[in-house]
Amino acid sequence: MGLPIRLDFNFSPSTIMHIDLNSCFATVEQQANPLLRGKPIAVAAYDTPNGCIVAPSVEAKKLGIKVGMRVKDGRLLCPDLLILSPDSDKYRAVHLALKRLLSNYTPTVTPKSIDEFVLDFAGTPALSRGLLMVSQEIKDRIKKEVGDYLTVSIGLGPNRFLAKTASNLHKPDGLDEINKDNFLKVYEGLTLTDLTGIARQNAIRLNSVGIYTVLDFFRADLSLLRSAFRSVLGYYWFVRLRGWEVDDLDWGVKSFGHSYALPKFLTKPEELAPILAKLVEKLGFRMRGANFQAKGVHLGLLFKDSQYWHQGMSLDQPVSSSQDIYRVAYRLLSHSPYHLPVRNLAVSCFDLSPRDTLQLGLFEDRLKKDDLIKALDDINDRWGSFVVTPARMANIPTAVPDRIGFGNIRGL
Repeated sequence: MGLPIRLDFNFSPSTIMHIDLNSCFATVEQQANPLLRGKPIAVAAYDTPNGCIVAPSVEAKKLGIKVGMRVKDGRLLCPDLLILSPDSDKYRAVHLALKRLLSNYTPTVTPKSIDEFVLDFAGTPALSRGLLMVSQEIKDRIKKEVGDYLTVSIGLGPNRFLAKTASNLHKPDGLDEINKDNFLKVYEGLTLTDLTGIARQNAIRLNSVGIYTVLDFFRADLSLLRSAFRSVLGYYWFVRLRGWEVDDLDWGVKSFGHSYALPKFLTKPEELAPILAKLVEKLGFRMRGANFQAKGVHLGLLFKDSQYWHQGMSLDQPVSSSQDIYRVAYRLLSHSPYHLPVRNLAVSCFDLSPRDTLQLGLFEDRLKKDDLIKALDDINDRWGSFVVTPARMANIPTAVPDRIGFGNIRGL
């Protein structure tokens, strides 16, 4: 057997900042409407009793209301809970305003989600001022220039993982650093599931090899971690907990997709077709905007009884037009062997390639078709989404509202 691999904690100064906008959607709503401030509110996908809460305010969280809770359960805890529908335009505006502000401090600003940013200050003048001072300045500027009711939690560390961990220590409105001087004390106060990436199943894996605390986790040698995770994750955690960077990789875009939770259950393909059409229009517009085309389409259906069916189709030629994507998606929908009430409909495109590699066809003028698609996209981009739409969408003016998921930052 080889000797255990040793790796000391990273003694370099903190150069990474993690910024988290507290209770993002709810706080933005309170910023926009002062009458909501100080009150328990929640943004929910739908305001019906079974609607899912996606963002409780700080006041609501103190009453036990959590993300993923049903509206009816939230109101059991707080009868006065105010439920709001999502307003994507507000959240985009705040996200972009934050990004512009943060870009004044370093060119390396990476949005991780609608409400989270990672900043790398290595080699920047701001680093010489001290990141604690810069962090407080950013907090003050956000209140002055973006919104006086907005608060952010900021974490600093020598790598992304520790900066994010630090940002979670004293929410809301926290400012903490994890470095060579205090990491052991911080680890002593955390549980395994406090670490981003260690949920219940991974905690069970660690427990199975005798790791019960974060300090146990840190002190475990690489061979023990490999036996727990049985993958390269053991090495990643060994390095990550010691302050070295393993999380700055960009894996690239693998797919584009949209999903929709239906407010009422629908069963027949022809009933679902208009909603599918709008999902495809949104998907296609985003994919083309990022200059991609796809050679695969995937459809997923979640039924009322929680059964799930999905199927994908690979194509001979790449597609980018919403009409072509819809044609394949509807074919998949028609081939579903289950005729059950549908709760959730999802469509995505995979096997992406740049649209620069447009291949000419024998039976249609691809260049002319591409020019037409671009003209329609330009109209919708300038005058608003769905100004020009397919006739099959004519009967769904309010279906499939614009949504932003916390982790969905493409196209913002």
